[in-house]
Amino acid sequence: MSDARTSASRVPHPALAACRFAGLELRNRFAVAPMTRVSATEDGRATEQMAAYYGAFAEGGFGLLITEGTYTDTAFGQGYLHQPGITDAAQAAAWRGVVDRAHAAGARIVLQLMHAGALAQGNRFRDRTAGPSAVRPMGEQLAKYRGSGPWPVPLEMTSDQIAEAVEGFAAAAVRARDAGFDGVEIHAANGYLLDQFLTPYTNLRTDAYGGGIEGRSRLLREVTAAVRGAAGPGFTVGVRLSQGKINNFGWRWQGGDAEAAALFGAAVGSGADYLHLAGSGRDWLPDGPTLPGLARKVTGVPVIANGGLHEEAVARRVLDEGHADVLAVGTGALANPDLPHRVAAGALPAAFDPQVLEPLATLDNALAYASA
Repeated sequence: MSDARTSASRVPHPALAACRFAGLELRNRFAVAPMTRVSATEDGRATEQMAAYYGAFAEGGFGLLITEGTYTDTAFGQGYLHQPGITDAAQAAAWRGVVDRAHAAGARIVLQLMHAGALAQGNRFRDRTAGPSAVRPMGEQLAKYRGSGPWPVPLEMTSDQIAEAVEGFAAAAVRARDAGFDGVEIHAANGYLLDQFLTPYTNLRTDAYGGGIEGRSRLLREVTAAVRGAAGPGFTVGVRLSQGKINNFGWRWQGGDAEAAALFGAAVGSGADYLHLAGSGRDWLPDGPTLPGLARKVTGVPVIANGGLHEEAVARRVLDEGHADVLAVGTGALANPDLPHRVAAGALPAAFDPQVLEPLATLDNALAYASA
């Protein structure tokens, strides 16, 4: 181990400090990022295997767990086969085992609420997809989540279908609260439904949900306000945003910082307690502002940064320079479910092997990989 590494390890890492985040008392600033694992039952119920999966992160020291995207309605919301849902009492009850495992090990846990929209590739309720406009998504479906071939052209959602989606988010938040979750995170990132409405090349609408950023952010505002109102005070509500998408990683907001600030303000102004900037760690510059830093500055709410933050030096800089309040770790957490303990001990993290997600990103595949 180098002298620099040894010296750094003697200084307590800022990510290990306890904090109060968006109404939640966290034992440290490490969070598990939401990661799709398509390992629920066919009818969308969480399993004991999923409880063990999330429990391992809690037992490994993570302060906050954010679940995989969970579908919110029995219309167009489901995105993947074997994706978990929270659309009824049975699905909500199945999540209790996950919540209990997380809490027993000292972690807080937030359920991510997701509507796939035009990027659905496995929905047991509908044989068509739906989105803001009848625009075929770029690229092809994701093989590791049981998809193949081009994305279908979605139906353009009617006003009634939009209202149905909003109600789905709100009802799901209430079920999550009653199942014992500490909060919910609204998925408005990565090219899914809310992001499709935010994005000009997938949203060609000429009604109140289209046009400029005010119209394109209307659905985000409506969903956030509905979730906030339904869940009630004292229940944490976050919003995840990103520039890149699962089918267009290189996309960047065309309006730059002004558009970013407008989106941040739309979410927080509608009731979000925190913002989560997906993939933001990949955009760190040697000097200058960052999107998480901008979000903190313009809204005043706490912010989660994500992307490459299992690297000690990057994580330290993000916190020391005030770019974010909490660090969400994805593949680094898969390789190191005990990452907070490793950081505390000054140990190097294990490298992530993409084979753990091949040929399918399931928990069964991960177990087979581990035993090989």
